Amino acid sequence: MIVEQLDDLWLGRMPSNWKRSRIRNVATLSPNCSQTRPISDESCTVVPMELLSNDGVIDITNQQPIEDISSGLPLFEKGDVLFAKITPCMENGKGAFVRQLPTRYAFGSTEFHVLRAGNKIDGNFLYYATFNPVYRAYAAENMVGAAGQKRVSSRFLKDTRLFHPPLLEQQRIAAYLDASCAAIDTAVAAKRRQLETLDNLRKAIIQRAVTRGISEDVQLESTGNVWMEQIPHGWKLVCLKRIAEIQGGLTLGKQYEGQLIERPYLRVGNVQDGYLDLTDVSVIELPVSVAAGVELRSGDVLMTEGGDLDKLGRGHVWNGELPGCLHQNHIFAVRCFIHKLKPMFLAYLTAARYGRDYFEATGKKTTNLACTNATKVGEFPIPLPGLTEQESICAYLEKKICEVKSVVISIEAQIATLTAYRKSLIHECVTGQRRITESEMEHCDSGPA
Repeated sequence: MIVEQLDDLWLGRMPSNWKRSRIRNVATLSPNCSQTRPISDESCTVVPMELLSNDGVIDITNQQPIEDISSGLPLFEKGDVLFAKITPCMENGKGAFVRQLPTRYAFGSTEFHVLRAGNKIDGNFLYYATFNPVYRAYAAENMVGAAGQKRVSSRFLKDTRLFHPPLLEQQRIAAYLDASCAAIDTAVAAKRRQLETLDNLRKAIIQRAVTRGISEDVQLESTGNVWMEQIPHGWKLVCLKRIAEIQGGLTLGKQYEGQLIERPYLRVGNVQDGYLDLTDVSVIELPVSVAAGVELRSGDVLMTEGGDLDKLGRGHVWNGELPGCLHQNHIFAVRCFIHKLKPMFLAYLTAARYGRDYFEATGKKTTNLACTNATKVGEFPIPLPGLTEQESICAYLEKKICEVKSVVISIEAQIATLTAYRKSLIHECVTGQRRITESEMEHCDSGPA
């Protein structure tokens, strides 16, 4: 029976046989060593923020001697609860119940709050109470600090109200959530593997169509070119510069004088894999004469010059989405000779494994980035069928990719439903809106929830 409503709307009503408290009354924030302090050569586990997942998993494989560990890192032990306090890690759900450790002690990021459950609360139940997405949203509204560096304060966390049933029921709830969340996570992982399979299928369909055509029986002939050793009979292998014009883009940072106009321009971040992201488009002021030389035209194929290795040469057809739009010098605008090459066919070629292999192999690589240039783009060997066949291939690919996309959308919706259910299940269980019965626990013990 639920009888009492609190001011904290995220908690809702409290069951009559539960108790209400604050975290500071049931747990210790920033606890000390429960045993003797580590000796000078003792190994301890180190968990930086990147080794803590958004769903309660901790990577505990990183171990270092105590003398090599920076001072000031928060200590934690087996049975403690980790809570990421900084944005956006807090909102994303970073935190964990420390189930196991290979060492006596561990040290985490300075952006962790560490909680140690007292004798009135189960540590795993406390983790779910602080993981609760509804509570995390409430905590986000009460963060302090500057934008981008906002944190959940120690005082706010300690003063957080929570409901807690008798200890045995807490343990039952935590065990139920462990089993239920594991089953949901397994289902989501399976769905994500399906998405990977579908993405590989999409790539294979594109690769086959743009390098071999769409006929069942294809007669191949040798080209003598290392990039494309065989092409279908009747096709040609032609360098891109022979069948298209490659336009360089706008170099930023120049100072202009005289009368200026304002124009939008595209950056590498606007050209994504298979689509344009125009939610954040920059603008620049420059002379009309300069703008004319870097203005995009409908039908241009946008190809990226640099960034991560897998982004090199990534292409997408510009259809005049923004009037008068320009492009930065890290994007090439490839203007196909329309009597020889269809823009969409070129875009599919850049998305194919063949195109990715070419640009990844010819790109200039540094530690974290890579780039190509107009010469390499111009030398890209194009397996070229006639215009009519190009149109047939593009129509075929549009149909096939739409079929794959419809399945992808369906699976993504299933993942979203499972994720939302996981969040609501945790909230309902730790606030007493849903009571866990013995039969539900037996079901958890015998199989997935």
